[in-house]
Amino acid sequence: MPEALPSLPVTFRPGRTRVILHTLGAASFVTITVVALVLHGMSPAEKTSFVFTAALFWGVLALLARPKVVADGDGVTVVNIARGRRLAWAEIVRVNLRPGDPWVFLDLTDGTSMAAMGIQPGLARQSAIRDARALRALTDAAHGGSRD
Repeated sequence: MPEALPSLPVTFRPGRTRVILHTLGAASFVTITVVALVLHGMSPAEKTSFVFTAALFWGVLALLARPKVVADGDGVTVVNIARGRRLAWAEIVRVNLRPGDPWVFLDLTDGTSMAAMGIQPGLARQSAIRDARALRALTDAAHGGSRD
């Protein structure tokens, strides 16, 4: 029995990973800021540099938490760490999540493959498999039915 398609728009993202990265970023920011404020013998500029470094560290973790895949009626928006790309459904040939893959890969009509880091099995393997199947089903439905 085929699985029901998720209603569009749908966003796939690694929830646990995001929570861990943002929690680590916030905890690091607070810890480093408190240390900067408590240490004696430091100039205001040195304390400011501590806080700036903590904010920069949290910013890097926020970038790592950024990936997502958003599917809507017209196609898919893939947002990875540094950039995003909009794909029409017709551009996607296949959705792959093979054993050992760090995230989903999209095979495209131009012969290339694109990482879709918003679906990654690292901390939530079953959720990533479910999301990859849902994205594959949406792609198949957009192409008018199941394909190999």
